[in-house]
Amino acid sequence: MKKFPLVVLMALLLNGCNDDTSEQKEFIDQVKASTTPKVEKIPELIEFEYFAYSAANLRSPFVAPQPEIIQNNLTQVKNCLHPDPQRVRQPLEKYPLDNLAMKGTIGSNGQTWALITATDATLHRVTVGSYLGTYDGRVSQVNSDYIELIELIPDGSGCWKERQTKLEMLEAAIDGAN
Repeated sequence: MKKFPLVVLMALLLNGCNDDTSEQKEFIDQVKASTTPKVEKIPELIEFEYFAYSAANLRSPFVAPQPEIIQNNLTQVKNCLHPDPQRVRQPLEKYPLDNLAMKGTIGSNGQTWALITATDATLHRVTVGSYLGTYDGRVSQVNSDYIELIELIPDGSGCWKERQTKLEMLEAAIDGAN
């Protein structure tokens, strides 16, 4: 008697596993019969127009020109101050003053040099007359804790103005020397 409910339950479960999909097949057939397939026309192709590129020998707009090229192409206004485009650039002129740091001074025979480090961790020595910075900064004076520069700043009208600037030694450099 205990097996009877189990047999009834098994019969009900097996009845649910019926493979009768005739209703679904009938619905699919009805939908296929009532719809008509519509295929759109293929659009006509537009004929390609050949264009001859004629600017191959001009400067590429995607490559930045060198600063020297720009400066050499500037028209110089007569009777006003401007940097010498023929002057050979010194190594520290490719760095802005913000990327340079004075670390100390050395000297002998009355000549004093300032020790300058750049952001690429290179050490350079400069003296009066040396150039550094991106604005044609010429060293005018070397002191034990700073150097004075005279920079040439464009005024927007084709001329340049002189500006006096200092590059001071950082306090950390003084503490590190002791």
